Amino acid sequence: MNSAAVQEADVLVIGGGLHGSSSAFHLASRGVRVTVLEADYVGRHSSGVNAGGVRTLGRPLPEIPLALMSREIWHNLVETIGDDAGFVASGQMKIAESGAELDECRERVASLEAQGFTHEKIIDRASVRELEPALAPHVAGAIWVEQDGYALPYRATTAFRRAAQARGAVFHEGTPVGRIEQRGERWYAQTPVGVFSAGHLVITAGAWAGELAQQVGEPVPVHPEGLMLMVTHRVAPFCRSTLGATGRPLSFKQFDNGTVVIGGKLIGIADLPGRHGEVDFARLVRSANTVVDLFPHLRHLGINRAWAGVEAFTSDSLPVISPSRRASNLTYSFGYCGSGFQLGPGCGKLVSELVLDGVASLPLDAFAIDRFGPVQESADEG
Repeated sequence: MNSAAVQEADVLVIGGGLHGSSSAFHLASRGVRVTVLEADYVGRHSSGVNAGGVRTLGRPLPEIPLALMSREIWHNLVETIGDDAGFVASGQMKIAESGAELDECRERVASLEAQGFTHEKIIDRASVRELEPALAPHVAGAIWVEQDGYALPYRATTAFRRAAQARGAVFHEGTPVGRIEQRGERWYAQTPVGVFSAGHLVITAGAWAGELAQQVGEPVPVHPEGLMLMVTHRVAPFCRSTLGATGRPLSFKQFDNGTVVIGGKLIGIADLPGRHGEVDFARLVRSANTVVDLFPHLRHLGINRAWAGVEAFTSDSLPVISPSRRASNLTYSFGYCGSGFQLGPGCGKLVSELVLDGVASLPLDAFAIDRFGPVQESADEG
């Protein structure tokens, strides 16, 4: 290796999605020289093609402190990065379509209150109708989080990228990392356009992060999925809240221009080596039927387009946000299981703290990379 050709930085971030761009922003804001290596283009996969939910509602218990902290950043995004990323505090509602589902919601909220979390509230049928009168009359109630909402994924990711660049971060798109290697005190990343080196390595490579962790000897039970979304033709305004459902997958919102975005962990087809996600139209039909059940007046509304991106899912449905247990100066942030968009601004801050302070300002034990125990060598394939 010709050392003269090596491009140097203080921190090397592999993966330029929202988590990579946010990590780069928070690191660069503290005066660190950051280089980001992105295999495709910033926002190509889960960061640019998700439903855009800014959701604390329904989070697994270990994620709630992270989600609440990150939501504060969302509400102050203009002051933080100079762009609101299209954030709208629409409120998020998880509807119950039966008495049994409403009881399930009540149990959820009671368990959260027992842990000291009061952001989720139960609302009855009349309150649901008051907030969203177009919903089908069978809806029995809901969990409501007033401060949640949505943003525009590609705009948000691009805004964090630009804010990071304004603070000196350097982004290289079309630069996939093949091998990573630690020699002495430095990390080296091999790419088709040359070798990059830094004192600290951050892996935020989404569905491809498992392959890099495997190289370090830290296999993770992670697998890729192709997450799908669809957007309808325009229709007169009828829904302000961002909606989910208790008994079936749903992520639903109407934009100001009248289009409706429908998602909710809709699993398509993931081609990891080809870096490509494909739409499974049969599954989209099932999701469209859910929407028609809830809003019968949309029965004849046409679909404008559908698309898919690739995301990483872990075996326990929690992300990996962790220092390496096998190597020094290596930090991971990946495996957000289709729910990482809302966490991006906050987790980027936590990653910067792990890198620069050695400890994060919120507990991250639940997200440690070694929590899985022995993992089969092939666990991150397919």
